[in-house]
Amino acid sequence: MNRFSEIKDLIMSLEADFEKFYDKNNQAAGTRVRKGMQELKNLAQDIRKEVQDIKNAESK
Repeated sequence: MNRFSEIKDLIMSLEADFEKFYDKNNQAAGTRVRKGMQELKNLAQDIRKEVQDIKNAESK
């Protein structure tokens, strides 16, 4: 569940930047949102690989 917490923390840390970008049209906040979303993508990919590796190890 630690990995799930990492995802939640990352998303929560981006909340203010999402609001600044979408509500106040702050372009710098948009850059931070894009960077954070890239981190989220990479984290999600790492978790997918980890789950697959564990699943494959258990089925052997």
